[in-house]
Order: sequence, then structure tokens, then C-alpha cells
Amino acid sequence: MTVAPVGPGFSTTVEALRLREWQLGPGQPTQVMDQFSTEDFHMVVDDRADVHVSSNDGCFYLGWFPLGRPGTDGEGWKIAVTGTATVRGYQVSFDTETPADIVAAVVARVLETSRRL
Repeated sequence: MTVAPVGPGFSTTVEALRLREWQLGPGQPTQVMDQFSTEDFHMVVDDRADVHVSSNDGCFYLGWFPLGRPGTDGEGWKIAVTGTATVRGYQVSFDTETPADIVAAVVARVLETSRRL
């Protein structure tokens, strides 16, 4: 039986295989919602307690659906940015159990990419 020599890369490989603890659970949605000012965004809470946020110009939308978005399989967050006549917009969805601080990081990045005209 031949044993492979233990070299400098071995400890790095072992370290990479160790178990990690991952953040789970929805967390606090205020981490997301606190990023929106009443000066630039409209917020509506509907009769299901879903929260809808849109930019004043209508080009940005965020929906938070604590019990899941109707007609979907567990979609809890929806972010959509409207495109232009020449460039398509985009949308991103997250599950109801996605940690709010992960959604908050994505929202922060989307907001950073916007600029006033």
C-alpha cells in the first residue's frame, strides 16, 4: 500500500472540508425595509400583510410576502427593475426562508447601482 505524501497543500484541503455553520431562517425584514426612504419610495401593506415598495419613478419594485407570494411555490421576496426600450430589465426572487440580511445585501447593491437623472 502506498500513502500519498503530506505536502503543504494538505492542511488547506482538510480545512476546506470542515463543516461550517450557515445562517438559516428568515431573520428580520426590517434589515431590508429600512433601506427605503419615504422621499424616494412608496410603501404599501396590503390586506394579506404583504409589503410592496416601489420607486417614485416606478422602475424599481420590491415585494415581501411573509406567507409566500400567491401563485408561487414559496417565493417570499421579489425584486424587479424595469428596463428601457433598448435594455431588458431584470428580476430576482428569494424563498420565504432566505435570511433577510442576504436580501438586504442584494437590495443595497441594486440601490447602489441606481443614480438620479
